[in-house]
Amino acid sequence: MAIIFSKKCEYGIQGVLYLALKGLNTVTPVEEIAAHLDIPREFISKILQGLTANKIIGSKKGKNGGFFLAKPSNKIKLYDVVVAIDGDGIFSQCVLGFPDCSGEYPCPVHDEWSKLIKDTYLMLNSQTVDHFKDKVTRKIHSIGLKKKKNAKSRSVN
Repeated sequence: MAIIFSKKCEYGIQGVLYLALKGLNTVTPVEEIAAHLDIPREFISKILQGLTANKIIGSKKGKNGGFFLAKPSNKIKLYDVVVAIDGDGIFSQCVLGFPDCSGEYPCPVHDEWSKLIKDTYLMLNSQTVDHFKDKVTRKIHSIGLKKKKNAKSRSVN
């Protein structure tokens, strides 16, 4: 469930974290990324292609093609990935969509939401992909276990 970021952004962050596990300049086929993250191949491919325009990741075409980190994971902030996909609107626009929402003319949730967004911004802008890449290994492992369990239960029925 996407609360702050779009599903596209969530998948983009997951894709970048997965590529970080592979290391700098290691070309990884999109099929592998999609399978390990349980994301539709076409969707993750389109998202990652968009991230190449921002030089967060790179791509290689052809038989041995795929995606790779374009710079070291300790140089990629999560903020960079979020802004590349969703833009920076979450940090400046009213969560309820009121066009004139501000500190002077706040919407009903302005004060609480502003605190949340400030904390979110600070976390995203202070943490790099490198900080999270080891934690993603556990998540990918749990996705694999879940897929195996689901496949087993389908074959029994």
